[in-house]
Amino acid sequence: MKKITRSFIALTLLLFLGSCRNVLEVTYFQESKDTAVVSKQKFIEDHYVSVIQPYDILSIYVSSLNPEATTFFNVFSKSEGPTVGDSYSTRPNVGYLVDAEGNIDMPVVGKIKVVGLSTIQAKDYIQKQLEKYLQQPSVRIYFENFKVTLLGEVTHPGVYTVTNEKLTLPEAIGLAGDLSIFGNRKEVMLIREVKGEKIYIPIDLTRRDLFYSPYYYLHSNDILYVPPVKDKVSQSDNFYKIAPLIISLGTLAAFVLFNR
Repeated sequence: MKKITRSFIALTLLLFLGSCRNVLEVTYFQESKDTAVVSKQKFIEDHYVSVIQPYDILSIYVSSLNPEATTFFNVFSKSEGPTVGDSYSTRPNVGYLVDAEGNIDMPVVGKIKVVGLSTIQAKDYIQKQLEKYLQQPSVRIYFENFKVTLLGEVTHPGVYTVTNEKLTLPEAIGLAGDLSIFGNRKEVMLIREVKGEKIYIPIDLTRRDLFYSPYYYLHSNDILYVPPVKDKVSQSDNFYKIAPLIISLGTLAAFVLFNR
């Protein structure tokens, strides 16, 4: 009986130890000797520009010194009620779709090419087009379909839509509830479409110089895949091999114990 109990404890301990991981494998943003030191503002200016792509949906709201004339440029959805603190007079519709050629179709003005522009550049360009029709026009514009997808070893995998066009890697991971303990933080895969082609970028979340990476800011439609560590795969395989033996030993120990 003692021999069976000792075997049962030993096998359980073996499985437990097999699941242990080095703390350095799960610690984010570790300092290294070659960590770059770069001006944060210069880094943002040099590396972060989210531009408008075909099939983006843009929310555009126009105001001017001519309230009545302005209504021609703001289409409002009457089928949906206003949100809290909102009204039909201040809430634009579901947005302007950027077509395959990179244009939006605004009332009165017609087609305006916005593809390849940032929202700030598009705002300035649209305002200039509206000067022909309005006094001192002002434009607000933002993405309505800025989304990223997180898959693999995260707590809540899924597609996340945000209203802020500046989304960082840590923020996206936070939206998904962080990585699981079995997520491979050194081999995260960022999948991004550039000029119609998919590119695959390896990301090491354990390095502090991630903050100065050109991929620190995510683009709309980016995909983050977190693979499992090899330990999890081997541990899972070992579990299914050893589990029947542990169950058998446990059952035998219980039988002997209750029939003494």
